[in-house]
Amino acid sequence: MQAYERKRRWKIVLLLAAMFIGGVSLLYTRHLVKSLEVEEDKKIKLWANATKQLILAKPETDINFLLDIIKDNETIPTILVDDAGNIVTTRNLDSIKATEEKYLSRQLVEMKKEHLPIRILYDEVNKRYNHLYYKNSTVLAQLKTYPYIQLALITFFAIMSYLALSSSRRAEQNQVWVGMSKETAHQLGTPISSLREWHNMLKETDKEQQEEILKEVDYDILRLELITERFSKIGSEPILKGENLDLIIEKAISYLRNRVSSKVSFAIVIEQPGNWAMINIPLFDWVIENICKNAIDAMDGNGALTISIYRDPDHVFLDISDTGKGISRSKFKTVFKPGYTTKKRGWGLGLSLVKRIVVQYHKGQIFVKNSELGKGTTFRIILKGA
Repeated sequence: MQAYERKRRWKIVLLLAAMFIGGVSLLYTRHLVKSLEVEEDKKIKLWANATKQLILAKPETDINFLLDIIKDNETIPTILVDDAGNIVTTRNLDSIKATEEKYLSRQLVEMKKEHLPIRILYDEVNKRYNHLYYKNSTVLAQLKTYPYIQLALITFFAIMSYLALSSSRRAEQNQVWVGMSKETAHQLGTPISSLREWHNMLKETDKEQQEEILKEVDYDILRLELITERFSKIGSEPILKGENLDLIIEKAISYLRNRVSSKVSFAIVIEQPGNWAMINIPLFDWVIENICKNAIDAMDGNGALTISIYRDPDHVFLDISDTGKGISRSKFKTVFKPGYTTKKRGWGLGLSLVKRIVVQYHKGQIFVKNSELGKGTTFRIILKGA
């Protein structure tokens, strides 16, 4: 329930963050639009004043400066109308359509809606005025619509990303659930098959030999209990105790040696006896089994498996090496991801569980120390010393 609550909170936080970013972007763009509008108003008023001065200028007046100001307006569309409402001149409109009366009429209507006209006195005696109409430049018009387009795109990509991630997460969850089911069946398969065989042997043996068989039956029952304990600990915080790693490895290898091909040789190399580490035995046994079984599969049931144990003052190091197919360097991290597998019938959950047990439950590290295609692989596990 805590995971789902955290997930819901993260969704709310991300939604609020997206709204905040969108809001800030919108406000900042509106600020830019206002600043540009002010600058364009100043520019058009300067242009209108220059036009007025040019109309009223005396013959001896130098009008080059006024002409430069007028020519400087290359972005703001304008229409100059006389006091009778007739269009005198236009600027920065579509040069092809500027000769069409309907087009100019539409532009004039739009300009009247956007801004009040600027009056330009051209006859001081009779007090006659022209009226300068104008509208926002193309850049300003685009800048006004930009924030809304931006928000629409952000919303679209946010929705698509959320749907894609949700779909990917559901697919991964389904794969993990199916993989867990397969792993459960795989774990239970060996002792159940063994019990079935012992049961058949009991029917065919005399009482003197039955005692030996019953010991093996007891061992397989203990194995089933161990598997049950392992799965019960997944998802809960296990208790770690100081344990002798040397004995745990020897016991795990002893179990595997009797259940795999005789063509696989096992070796345990202990640099210095008495390597104690903080371990939960049922879960760590699972780690060793998974890595070793993967190694045996990589060797096609024929090769050498070596486990080396050594330590420093604070940690215990465990190297598991095989002489199998090897792993390409690009896959060193990928092998621990759920769903990654090279087996035709694999579900890619083994090493993912291994990493979860080592890193999350034992606060340790696991990684591919080295590997060479066609020669073998070494996995390294680092645990906290006890």
